[in-house]
Amino acid sequence: MKPKPKISASRRLFLKTKLLKKAMTLLENDIQMKKEERERVLSERVPQLQLSSLSLQDLQNFCKELHQKIDVVDEERYDVNSKVSKCSIEIQDLSQKIFELKGKMKRPALKRVRVSADAMLGALLGSRVKESVDFKAALKTVKKEEEKKEEVTDWRKNVDAMSGMDGRKKMFNAGQ
Repeated sequence: MKPKPKISASRRLFLKTKLLKKAMTLLENDIQMKKEERERVLSERVPQLQLSSLSLQDLQNFCKELHQKIDVVDEERYDVNSKVSKCSIEIQDLSQKIFELKGKMKRPALKRVRVSADAMLGALLGSRVKESVDFKAALKTVKKEEEKKEEVTDWRKNVDAMSGMDGRKKMFNAGQ
């Protein structure tokens, strides 16, 4: 059961609308103050240009001075940007070191995963394993002695040797 609110819904809605209106007026005033401040600073730093009374040579000299000032400002801006980026990288490194020193690195909860032997070998050894390995088959295999293979000779010589009763006796003895 929810407790009864101390303020009625209509009163709460009225207060919300009043707060929103006040926030809007404060926001508009803040924006207007920023505009006025910007205009004031610009009028102090940048005087009005009187170009109508200048000759062509004076205009060219004035443009050259402006270009030199622009170059100086660009160099300063580049220097400041490089310092800021260097400091931000240093801040990130230091914050990482602080984080590591605190030792509050949360380890994720590990989940059980069923992995086949082939997948496990593939993950451990990478692409070196090309064919699947059957562990049970490897355990059951027993090394057998290699059977002696008869040398293949020319069949014409063999026919002459096997002809007659002597040849049949040799074949019979060879099969045993």
